[in-house]
Amino acid sequence: MKKTNKNSFGVIAILSLVIAAVCSLTSCSDDLDVQQSYPFTVEVMPYADKIAKGQTIELRFEIKPEGNYANTLYTIRYFQYDGEGSLKLVDGPVLVNNDRVLLESKTFRLNYTAKSDEAHKFLVVVEDNFGSTPWEQTFEFNSKDSGDDDSGKIVSPIVTPVNPAI
Repeated sequence: MKKTNKNSFGVIAILSLVIAAVCSLTSCSDDLDVQQSYPFTVEVMPYADKIAKGQTIELRFEIKPEGNYANTLYTIRYFQYDGEGSLKLVDGPVLVNNDRVLLESKTFRLNYTAKSDEAHKFLVVVEDNFGSTPWEQTFEFNSKDSGDDDSGKIVSPIVTPVNPAI
């Protein structure tokens, strides 16, 4: 009987070592599942809808993400469809058609200066560094005649939500 107890103790000890080895090899991952990409919208302050050659209109923006991840970066680019003009980040560079520029802040201002007398139309695109769905809005300005005494009707832009693929 003493031999059986020693054999069963040995078998239990070996089984315990095998189970401990298997458990240590199949341990859980230490990686945390941190959400980095959040849907965002861009709010645009109302702006005038008429512009004359040489006139500058300021457009004010604020990026509103649904969550906060410190390493999220936003870029802006634009596409000019009609008219001739320049778009410049206030306190930043003049934007080049279809070139991405890094935004330093979630609040920013753009100055659009008309270089022609015709109507102006351009698309502004804001994207994050996670490849989520970009925010887009088209801006349209009718030409303002020299006899036009009002500064243009104020346009209230539509704010479009963006839902990134996570």
